[in-house]
Amino acid sequence: MELLSQTEEYKYKRAKKKVKRIKGFYNHLAVYLSINIIITAVHTVHSLRDGLPFIDAIWNLQTFFNWIPWGIGLLIHGIVVLDAPSLLMGKNWEDKKIKELLEKDTKNSAMNWE
Repeated sequence: MELLSQTEEYKYKRAKKKVKRIKGFYNHLAVYLSINIIITAVHTVHSLRDGLPFIDAIWNLQTFFNWIPWGIGLLIHGIVVLDAPSLLMGKNWEDKKIKELLEKDTKNSAMNWE
């Protein structure tokens, strides 16, 4: 009975750790959006004061300088935390692949002994 409770406790700790990582990603996303929106607004206002048309002020490379590299980092963070490969491959993909590899290994072991 104690082993079962240890297993359940282990699962709980793993789930809690995963939730903490997901929460960290969402915090990262919120900071990314808020900071970059502020930076974009400041650059746009300065560009408009310098006499640029609104479209040119918004689509200025300097405006997006922070969005792109930080966005790439955020994308990687999301892929790692949200486990995107397993989302793309389906829920049971990993279990099916493990079973397939075990069966293949069993066949190879049987052939080596014969």
